[in-house]
Formats: sequence, structure tokens, C-alpha cells
Amino acid sequence: MVKAAADQGYIPELYGRRQGKPLKPRQARLMETLLAKITLPDPAAGSIDPRLLFPQAEEIGLEIGFGGGEHLAWQAARNRCAAYIGAEPYLNGVAKLLVLVDDEKLDNVRVHAGDARPLMQALPDASLDRLFVIHPDPWPKKRHFKRRMISPWFFGEAARLVKSGGELRVASDIEDYVRWTLMHAQNAADFEWTATRAADWRRRPDDWPQTRYEAKAVREGRAPAYLIFRRR
Repeated sequence: MVKAAADQGYIPELYGRRQGKPLKPRQARLMETLLAKITLPDPAAGSIDPRLLFPQAEEIGLEIGFGGGEHLAWQAARNRCAAYIGAEPYLNGVAKLLVLVDDEKLDNVRVHAGDARPLMQALPDASLDRLFVIHPDPWPKKRHFKRRMISPWFFGEAARLVKSGGELRVASDIEDYVRWTLMHAQNAADFEWTATRAADWRRRPDDWPQTRYEAKAVREGRAPAYLIFRRR
């Protein structure tokens, strides 16, 4: 499977830092206690069926690279009948999400502290109602474009995972990455861009919370784009 994915531009190696500043005492404690309770099975061990983890969930969403976890926790807190899986390799981000899960007493969240791509490969067909990629690493240098999450491989896996009528949401404050995403989306026949006017992608929907990263981008003069694609 890895070779076939590589032929579509999939790079299995994980780039970037795994940890930054030392964790705060509470974060470190939750990494030792709470993470063990809500962590997903290892994708390398085989298929992972979200319906077995959340048998009562009305919807299942996956967020790839959840950063500090604000968006994921916000969705989970306001949609208690839905379940959310988050994948994030940066351990400081995982620790921040755990604090939010603990504060909100969220029982509808599961975490994969690692690369999202092996997790995507381990999920069954049509197992997701919503897929989120919120402000992914833009890898701005041309020689690093192959490291970008949005790719032909990604859209192929997204088409396999998202149910008919389900949503793929992508946000970025980097103009080149927005163009890159739309370019690949044009070649992804299984998805249609829902925007019919500029306001549809320039204005953040009410059910799409602002993250600290986005607020920083706005302060620095970068306007985010909110792209919503529907699975045909």
C-alpha cells in the first residue's frame, strides 16, 4: 500500500519538529494519564473502524494537524452526538488539546499523536462525515512542495474516506497554498467546491471557530480562505 501511495506523490516520512518547549506540569500529567485513555490504536497494527470506537455517534469527523486543538475541541463540545478524531505529530499541540478535552469533559474525542497519513490508510471506506485540514504547514519552498498534505494522494484518500454528501474543509492564510489546494481540487472529480461567490470562501462560517493561529495571521495582514468541498 505504501508503494502505491508513493506512486501518487505520498511521502511517508514525517517532517518537522516533534516537540518544542517543555510541557507544563498539567500538560505533562495529562500526557501520561488522559492520552492513554483516548489514544487510537496504532495504524500499523491494522484497520481502525471509528464506528467500533463510537457506536452511538451520529457523525464522525477527522481533523488532520489540529495544532493547539481549539477547532477540534470546539466542534466536539458543540456536537456531543458526533465523534471527532484528531491527528497531530507535534506533542506540544497534543498536550494543549488534552487540556481542552479535560476542561470540557469531552468523551467524543480520540487522538493519534503522529502522522495522519498512515491513520487515513487504516480507516475504512466511507467512514467519515467530515474531514478538516485547518491551516496546514504550507512548506513554501518549491523543493518542499512534495511534503504538503494537500496532494493527489490526499484527494484520493479523502474521496475514499468521506461519505457521499460529506464535507472536506481546508483553511489557509497562504495565497499560494489556497491556489495549490484549488488546483488539486479541480483534478479531484469526487469533490465539488461549494462556493458560488467570493464571500463563501472569504468569510468564516458560523460553525468554524477562529484558532489562535488564524488570529495571528489576521493581525499580520494575511487573509484566510475557507474552502469547503462536498463529496459527490
